Amino acid sequence: MTQIVRDPGFHEPADEDDCTRFWYFCQSHDRVYWHEACGEGPHLVVLHCNEHGPENIWPQPLMLMFPEGFDPLLSEAQLDWVRAEDDAV
Repeated sequence: MTQIVRDPGFHEPADEDDCTRFWYFCQSHDRVYWHEACGEGPHLVVLHCNEHGPENIWPQPLMLMFPEGFDPLLSEAQLDWVRAEDDAV
């Protein structure tokens, strides 16, 4: 499974957003992703917001071990957020 963390065409979440309903969507199989039950073969998974559609997600702190490994690179907002989370731990 490949999860898209950031894409320039996706919604960039902000603190002001009131988003409450999310799910994972498999772009490879054009359906909701639920533990690889969406179909055979590779999965290309994105976070989908009920209000905004595909949305950039906040990476986990351990992802900072290889921040240059993302394509496209993480946004400054994503890096700031995950660095703040890592400092809180």
